[in-house]
Amino acid sequence: MIGGGRSSSSSSTATAAGGTWVSTTSVSASGKRIQREMSELNADPPPHCSAAPKGTPYQGGIFFLDITFPSDYPFQPPKVVFKTRIYHCNVDAAGNLSLDILKDSWSPALTISKVLTAIRSIFSNPDPYSPLTSGVARLYLADKAKHDEIASEWTLRFAK
Repeated sequence: MIGGGRSSSSSSTATAAGGTWVSTTSVSASGKRIQREMSELNADPPPHCSAAPKGTPYQGGIFFLDITFPSDYPFQPPKVVFKTRIYHCNVDAAGNLSLDILKDSWSPALTISKVLTAIRSIFSNPDPYSPLTSGVARLYLADKAKHDEIASEWTLRFAK
C-alpha cells in the first residue's frame, strides 16, 4: 500500500515497500524520529499493508502513497497523498486524504505504522459523513452495490 515518502526536515528518502532509509546529511531530532520509525517499519511492517484488504472493492489493489513529513514532526502530522487513483469518498481527485488522525486527532505518540493501519481501515470502513468527494459518498449511502462496482472497476484500472 505504501510506495514511498519524503521528509522536509532533511534530505532523506523513505521507502517502505522493501527498501531502506537513506540519509545523506546530518539529521535533526525530527529526522532521527523518522529514521527510527522507518527502521521499525522495515523490520516489522503493519499487517496487510502491502495491498488493499480482501472483501473490499479495493481488494488486491496496490495503492502508492506520498508521505511528506513536516520539519516539526512528530508534533505535526505527516501529509499523505494517494498517488494511485482511487474511487473513495475520503480521497479527492488530487489524492488528498481525509483522516481524523492526520488532522485534529493527531498526537506525537502516533507513528507512521499507525497512520498506515488507519489508512488501511478506510478501505473497509469509509466515512461518508466526512467526505472529500461528496458524489462518491452520496452513492455509497444510496447504492452501496453500485459504489462498490465502480470502486472495483477503478481498482482494476488504476491499482493492478
